[in-house]
Amino acid sequence: MTGPDVVRVLVVEDEELAAEAHATYVERTPGFGLAGVARSAGDAARFLERDRDVDLVLLDMHLPDGHGLGLLQRLRAAGDLVDVIAVTAARDADVVRHAVAHGVVLYLIKPFTYATFRSRLEQYADYRARLSSAAGDVAQDEVDRMLGTLRPAAPELPKGMSAETLRSVVAAVRGTDEALSASEVAGLVGASRVTVRRYLEHLADTGVLERGQRYGGGGRPEVEYRRA
Repeated sequence: MTGPDVVRVLVVEDEELAAEAHATYVERTPGFGLAGVARSAGDAARFLERDRDVDLVLLDMHLPDGHGLGLLQRLRAAGDLVDVIAVTAARDADVVRHAVAHGVVLYLIKPFTYATFRSRLEQYADYRARLSSAAGDVAQDEVDRMLGTLRPAAPELPKGMSAETLRSVVAAVRGTDEALSASEVAGLVGASRVTVRRYLEHLADTGVLERGQRYGGGGRPEVEYRRA
């Protein structure tokens, strides 16, 4: 997609399949277009030197020739204020802290679904639109609204669900690489199977978890859940 209102995106990702997936995700998202793909920090730096019209960088932190934070530092030291969204498996709090300090506007942890990816780009697009529409000095409430688009309120849970139990269910499923049934998750979190299954179904419906079928034992297949 091209045009004056399209956000041009550079994907910086060394893993081939992930780079292809993220590039495809960008082109599937209305209002965004792929400027290019860089497979290393050096390639990204050279690309940005050649192409000053890149609006947004999707930056992996683990690159073959250095850390993504090193690239960020070089960009900022050179006066390049291109917007950056971290798209990475790095969960270390210090990495997050340094990324924010160097101007990362959003931080997206792998693995994720396209729905999650798209929602982050839409948050960014809203922020960008509000920023570009502001003329001259801005008031406090305008700044609050701009930054608020990058930090939306958590969605309201269905009636009868608690945030604490939801976190426990998510942690149980994400704590293993294996798919788990509702009974297995219930045993891990100390709740009833019926209660846990309701949370699992909600998480699957919202794209946080994936459903599957478990066959065996000669009976009906059992629904299992794994991280998306």
